[in-house]
Amino acid sequence: MSELLDFLLQNDPSFRKARLPSLYSDFRSQQTLNPDGFVANVSAWKHGLSNAALAGHAPSKSPARNHLTLELDGALLRALENKQFGRPLALGTVLQEALASGEMIPLPQFLRATQSIYQKSWGSLPFAVAGWALKQIGLTGGPGDSMPRDQVVVVIQNLEAIAKAFVDVTADRTAPFERIFSRTHFRRTFEASLLQGQRLSDQDFDVLVKFLSRDKDILAVDGHTIKIRDPAETTTISEEDSAIASLKELMEELTKQTGVLSRRVDDLNVAALDAVRRKNTVSARAALKSKKLAENNLATRHATLGQLEEVAAKIQQAADNVQLVRVMEASTGALRSLNAQVGGADRVDAVLDDLREQMGQVDEVGNVIAEVGVGGWCCGRGGGGYRCEALGEG
Repeated sequence: MSELLDFLLQNDPSFRKARLPSLYSDFRSQQTLNPDGFVANVSAWKHGLSNAALAGHAPSKSPARNHLTLELDGALLRALENKQFGRPLALGTVLQEALASGEMIPLPQFLRATQSIYQKSWGSLPFAVAGWALKQIGLTGGPGDSMPRDQVVVVIQNLEAIAKAFVDVTADRTAPFERIFSRTHFRRTFEASLLQGQRLSDQDFDVLVKFLSRDKDILAVDGHTIKIRDPAETTTISEEDSAIASLKELMEELTKQTGVLSRRVDDLNVAALDAVRRKNTVSARAALKSKKLAENNLATRHATLGQLEEVAAKIQQAADNVQLVRVMEASTGALRSLNAQVGGADRVDAVLDDLREQMGQVDEVGNVIAEVGVGGWCCGRGGGGYRCEALGEG
């Protein structure tokens, strides 16, 4: 049993034993005779293949498994072959549905598109047109299917999942310095956390960067430099951004080199001690000489790294100052607007004087009412109704 089929049987509830006869049958006729059954089978295959690709279990020619794309060729059919039911007879129809709905997009079209796939719905492709396109590459559905060669589709469901994971991972990267990378540094920083330790293929990386920049508006990309967008800042890549990206990549490379050299110094030290213990003075001197050279190289790397870290700290401080000035400018504008609404001290004095006058009138009315209440009131019938009069003190 292939790795792909084993994954589907073990992890996807839709591929339980009782469902396999239906899934592997030529269920194209169900589209009119049993629409619910047809939709259920198509949905099971689409989600099953998408999940298997995301987990890295779909056949791939790439040394690093593809997670965001699916290769439609004979290897996929062979990987899905079941000893009891053979190959899935309606797989072509499933892929035709996925292409027509925009859930899968041919890789060349996806990479060449300049407009977002959400602005111009790929799902608007008529079913008949999608079927014609698949016939041109040899995939029509049914027992006579022959899978296309070297055809790759982008799986949108998987891109959405990785994009969500990326947003979660980068949520706390608020400082400008933390949001700028070279392409190489960006890939090394995030791919392990996005795929639970698995690597992105070169093809998947290009697809992901295109999706996050063009379709999700999360990244700004300019050749070598990638920047996580901040709505409050410009969306273009500046010369400062490119310089920061190069600096961070160099710091990462030097950090790796210092780690390698530190381990080499330790290994040479152990080798020298071992040679002394064996009274092999020639080997001991050679090990100590190599150790000294490695220590010198290590000291040079540490010195350079220290200088770069100091530069990076100054850049971060300058970036923070820029943000602080922007906040102060915005605050100044807000205060100016609020003070304009207040109208200045003269207006406030006038308002307070008017307020005191009105409060004084309230007090005067209250005093009159209180004085009337001292003599009491006499009410009785007369003049065609009730009449109340204030009683005098006498």
